[in-house]
Amino acid sequence: MSWWESDDDEDEPEFDEADIRVRPNPKANRPRTKTRPAYAQAITARVLGVDRGRYTVLVDENLETEHEVTAARARELRKQPVVNGDRVDIVGDSTGDDGTLARIVRIQPRTTLLRRSADDTDAIERVVVANADQMLIVVAAANPEPRVRLVDRYLVAAYDAGIRPMLVVTKTDLADPSEFLANFAGLGLTVFTSRSDDIPLDIITADLIGHETVFVGHSGVGKSTLVNALVPDANRATGVVNTVTGRGRHTSSSTVSLRIDVPAGRGWAIDTPGVRSFGLGHVDTANILKSFTDLDAIAQRCPRGCTHLPDAPDCAINEAVAAGELGEQGVARLDSLQRLLTTFSERPTF
Repeated sequence: MSWWESDDDEDEPEFDEADIRVRPNPKANRPRTKTRPAYAQAITARVLGVDRGRYTVLVDENLETEHEVTAARARELRKQPVVNGDRVDIVGDSTGDDGTLARIVRIQPRTTLLRRSADDTDAIERVVVANADQMLIVVAAANPEPRVRLVDRYLVAAYDAGIRPMLVVTKTDLADPSEFLANFAGLGLTVFTSRSDDIPLDIITADLIGHETVFVGHSGVGKSTLVNALVPDANRATGVVNTVTGRGRHTSSSTVSLRIDVPAGRGWAIDTPGVRSFGLGHVDTANILKSFTDLDAIAQRCPRGCTHLPDAPDCAINEAVAAGELGEQGVARLDSLQRLLTTFSERPTF
């Protein structure tokens, strides 16, 4: 017997894999399933605002029990953006008491979706608001100067989303907006004009009742001032225009839904942060033409792939206008359509 061997080894037990005890892990051993909870007890709410992963939602809208609730997005919605104006289903604590948190588990089908991209080369779209049916484009007659091309971009985005655009020109006491408004004569837009010291609230409010209207505009045009006049308790921050650059300072930092409540009825004003650009990387050109129903009908006779621009060969719309079929109004509408299409076609492509 070797010196390293011992008779004691014969008494030691032998072990195999079956003798090793493994602590059970229920989560790891649970089989995966695609079945998701039905959330039959979920209640519907309107998203009013988003702030750092927390959502302010309105429960029991238009009822005596109406109240706001703070909610978080459920894990199964982590790849789906929840935006202002969404109708969502929530579960959990919906009392709205301090310290409580509900959970958003479903997004209901959207009727419209207003989107924009960071610039025309960006294929990634950013959702601005859901379920709006009107867009109120706010521009100033002066200070800052109105930008036709930016308004064109808002119009393109509105037509693409199936939203009715309207236009309000503020600060008309500083400059005559007639020349600027002539650019949109063929579109049949509802146009409001407002002086710095005299906002026609009754007239504007009448077109907002019964609608969900998203307010858009360049920084410094007076958009937040208008919202505060329409919704007295909104308390949206307002700013001034830089006298050197002629640019407005960003004051509204987030999109928020505010209720317009007057004796004649109710509506929603959705105030968005001021922007200096509005990318159209997501827009479908066909949706622009569909908004010009009279011209779209004629366009059915155009050759496949027609751009409907002035130099488009055999364009039925150009030929119809040249033949005087649509009159002066048709000429103005075609000019507006072609300007919008030109704005869209000038996007860089890669």
